[in-house]
Order: sequence, then C-alpha cells, then structure tokens
Amino acid sequence: MLSLLACLYQECTAIGELYIFRKRQNRNVWTAMFLMIISAFTGGFTDLSFDAVGYLWQIMNCVLTASYSLTLRLVMDKAKQFTRSGSLNEVSMVLLNNLLSLPFAIFLIILFDEWDYVMNVDVVKLPMFWIVVTTSGLLGLAISFTSMWFLRQTCPTTYSLVGSLNKIPISIAGLVLFKVPLNVPSLFSILFGLFAGIVFARAKMS
Repeated sequence: MLSLLACLYQECTAIGELYIFRKRQNRNVWTAMFLMIISAFTGGFTDLSFDAVGYLWQIMNCVLTASYSLTLRLVMDKAKQFTRSGSLNEVSMVLLNNLLSLPFAIFLIILFDEWDYVMNVDVVKLPMFWIVVTTSGLLGLAISFTSMWFLRQTCPTTYSLVGSLNKIPISIAGLVLFKVPLNVPSLFSILFGLFAGIVFARAKMS
C-alpha cells in the first residue's frame, strides 16, 4: 500500500504545477496517472499492512519530493532572468544542489556521531567496499545530472510520472531475481503500469 501512497507524488506535482506555473495537463495525462494508481493498488493488494509512522513518513516524502521538483524547475526558470547565459546548465545545477546539501549532511554526521563509527568499522578497510562506494557515488552523480537535464527539457509532472514508470522494470526484475511467484494482482499491476506508460506517451506525442 505504500506504493499507492507514492502515487500521491504525481498528483501533488500536477496540482502544484497547475497553481505555480498555470500549466494544465490534458485528459490523457490524468488518465495515465489514474492507471498508475490502479497499478500501485493491485501491486500492494497482496501485502496489506498499516503502520501510522510509516505512512506518515511516506506522505511527507511524497509532498517534499513534489515540492523539490517544482522548486527546482522554478529556479531553472528564474535563472533565465538573472544569469548572463540565460540559464543554469546541468553541471551548475548539480554542483549547487550538492553544495547546498553539505551543511545538512555535516550537521547529521555530527549529531549522530557517524564519523567515529565510519572510522572504526571494519568494512572500510576492504578494497571492495571502496570500489562499491565509488561506483555508487558515480552512479548517483549520473542520476543527478540526467534528472536535471530531463527536468529542464520537460516539466515536473512529466518528470514525476516517468519516474514512477521505472517501477515496472524494477517489479519485473524483482520477480525474476528473487523468484517471487507471479500471481494475478502482480500481473495486473505490471500490465496497468505498462498501459499507463503507453497512454502517457501518446498524450505527450499528440
């Protein structure tokens, strides 16, 4: 059911884009969002559980993520008025985004005494650990760069919906890698998600 709440991110983004940028989505885009909700509901139907704290954190995550993408696009548009080039390129946006996160990261490291833990844990002495951490950092940088580029070329609603569609290959990979039995709700979840992607692609091409 947490996957159903994750669809709240799309709706928050679309509504925020309507009020901030005065941009209305056509009927097919809303249809694609509705199909994604059905996909999430059928996928989580066999795993019904409720935890108030977990749901609260998930709702906060949806709202904050939607606010982040909307604010980021707003900054991109405002940059056209205050920069010589008329825009902030992806490298500048990634650099500024990560620099702004450093004070918060340092504060949390000090608050939870993570530095002492990392310096004394045995895993940091393994070469494979540093290979994996470096790879993770490079992939994270690539994700940041491509996310900035995609958001700059499209709009927050498209960004949120396409981001939700990546759950489909992840679901299929999970079924294969972890040998999860394919039941009717899981199958319908994947099919609804794929159909939502087709509807959304046609809406953007029209």
